[in-house]
Amino acid sequence: MHPIQNLLGGELARAMLIQIQKLKLDIETAMLELNQILRANEINFAILAALPAFFLSLVVLMLLRAWVKQDTRAEGKGRIARVQRRLLIVEVEKKIMQFQSRIDQGLEKDAQCMYGLVLYTLDRLYRAVERHAKSTGEWQCLRQDISDLGKPNLQTAHKLMVTSRMERMYDCLLPSTRR
Repeated sequence: MHPIQNLLGGELARAMLIQIQKLKLDIETAMLELNQILRANEINFAILAALPAFFLSLVVLMLLRAWVKQDTRAEGKGRIARVQRRLLIVEVEKKIMQFQSRIDQGLEKDAQCMYGLVLYTLDRLYRAVERHAKSTGEWQCLRQDISDLGKPNLQTAHKLMVTSRMERMYDCLLPSTRR
């Protein structure tokens, strides 16, 4: 009967206001639930945010430790360093024997790989004895023997004689006098 009055103050307007209030209440409830979920996961988010920094600091610490430490066990002057240098000589002998074994079996590719390992072990020995041999005056002869061991055309028997001589003659490779 009164369409304009019902439009502003009638049941339709009241129903729309009730619907809007219900929608507002549903949104507030959903926001509260979302807030509770975020609070519950706040610790997880904090941990996830801290993980990259933790791993980065761990990697930096490992690199710093490796740089400071630099495996110098065989380069010192003590009994342990002498043992380490003698073990390097033994390792060179083993690699030479394995190299010759691969050649005798006709495994050319494996022999080349084993020769690379011989050179690597000789390099480790070279670096380990250099400082000590220079201080004792043996460096020129010892360096020549190490380079002879690295020659591919030298016979295995001769190389083994060189390693045997190195173990007996050079002061930096002799066994420790204290036991």
